[in-house]
Amino acid sequence: MLTTLQDILKKAHKGNYAVGAFNINNMEICQAIIAAAVKQKSPVILQTSEGALEYAGMDYLKCIAYNAAKQNIPVCLHLDHGRDLSIIKDCIKAGWTGIMYDGSHLPFKQNIKNTKKIVQLAATKNIGVEGELGTIGGAEDKITARTIIYTEPEDAKEFVEKTGVCALAIAIGTSHGAHKFHGTAKLDIKRLQDIKKKIKIPLVLHGASGVPRFLVKQANKYGAQITGSMGVPDEQIKQAIRNGINKINTDTDLRLAFDAGIRKFLKEQPTDFDPRHILGEARTLMQQTVEHRLKLFGSRGKA
Repeated sequence: MLTTLQDILKKAHKGNYAVGAFNINNMEICQAIIAAAVKQKSPVILQTSEGALEYAGMDYLKCIAYNAAKQNIPVCLHLDHGRDLSIIKDCIKAGWTGIMYDGSHLPFKQNIKNTKKIVQLAATKNIGVEGELGTIGGAEDKITARTIIYTEPEDAKEFVEKTGVCALAIAIGTSHGAHKFHGTAKLDIKRLQDIKKKIKIPLVLHGASGVPRFLVKQANKYGAQITGSMGVPDEQIKQAIRNGINKINTDTDLRLAFDAGIRKFLKEQPTDFDPRHILGEARTLMQQTVEHRLKLFGSRGKA
């Protein structure tokens, strides 16, 4: 059942768990996410980046997501890292049930001004808005940052008060992509605790994929060249949730599972060119990956 961002996160905030937010680019990815959520009886957020909308088309992704939301679990259709005002307006008009406005690259006051405008715009359709303060490193679709600018607790308090966002993405050491850390992975949990003391809305962790070693190993075994990859360890994810994170974005893990599944099938079944068989293998591996994440986030059985 389709639900709004504020409703799905309000329950997570009250129940001290996190909702998984997974990016979709095509039907098979969406099917894998929903199958995992149904099996685990978990709420879930389907995210579309601006790059995904450009690739697949807004109408296609909306139809896929709306059909997926017919299942008996809470599903939010969310715009991820929205920066283009025209795309944001189109998503609000088309029926997205959550919007993230990413003004993290802007000066503080401009970020507040722009985010408040989006909050007011989305409120006309009863859609909650996720804002972002601070930047995380790495690259995802059209979003790139060379350095991490950590979120300051006092700034977070002012930002939330002045914008009216229903959720806030913060920077505590994560980054986009498969190469999140150099050396030992370490999230700034003390900073998270300090931010949580200042604001009482759900907090969001971007760039939080685990980059499972078995997925990297399988992809490389069948032809990929992924080196030096490192994600956020499961224990640190659990610690972040215990200290106030209620939405966790995952994209890289699904990309790895998609790639590893297809590479393995094509290598082992060189005579089979049926796209249903090829993509089916990837879908199965993505579902397994999502199921692990939902259990880790504590949302299992919360539908």
